[in-house]
Amino acid sequence: MTVQLAGRLAARGDVALGDRCSVDRTMQVVGNRTAMLLIREAFYGATRFEQLAKRVGVTEAVASQRLKELVAAGILAKQPYREPGQRTRFEYVLTPAGHELMPVLLGLLQWGARHLPHPGGRVTVTHDECGAEVQAALRCADGHDVPEEDVVVRGDVTR
Repeated sequence: MTVQLAGRLAARGDVALGDRCSVDRTMQVVGNRTAMLLIREAFYGATRFEQLAKRVGVTEAVASQRLKELVAAGILAKQPYREPGQRTRFEYVLTPAGHELMPVLLGLLQWGARHLPHPGGRVTVTHDECGAEVQAALRCADGHDVPEEDVVVRGDVTR
């Protein structure tokens, strides 16, 4: 079972797509461990630089670089805050584009739980209203579940 290709994408042969591919461009921004874990922590409610770096387990230099990249890509935004008697600092919050990464993060979480389980237990994601497990799924805009073999990737990518 694989997806179907259509348009110029189907006829491209073995020509590399490079950054003409949206997956490639996305991976250039979020395709490293630190970036994805910073995004995870933003979803978990962390906003302060020190908190983000500590929760992800990276140096401040690495956290600073990745946060700059995520802000430049429009995934996170810097917002000023000031505690009484302190200088103005910045916190990092998800933008609307960042929030759109939730299904991606959820898919990674579910894949890892299924294929790389931790012996200490499993993380579950549930719907607060009804308690049912939330799952990442392929669904068309009309609400139909779509099996992999029914997915058509149409690309009008020029060579």
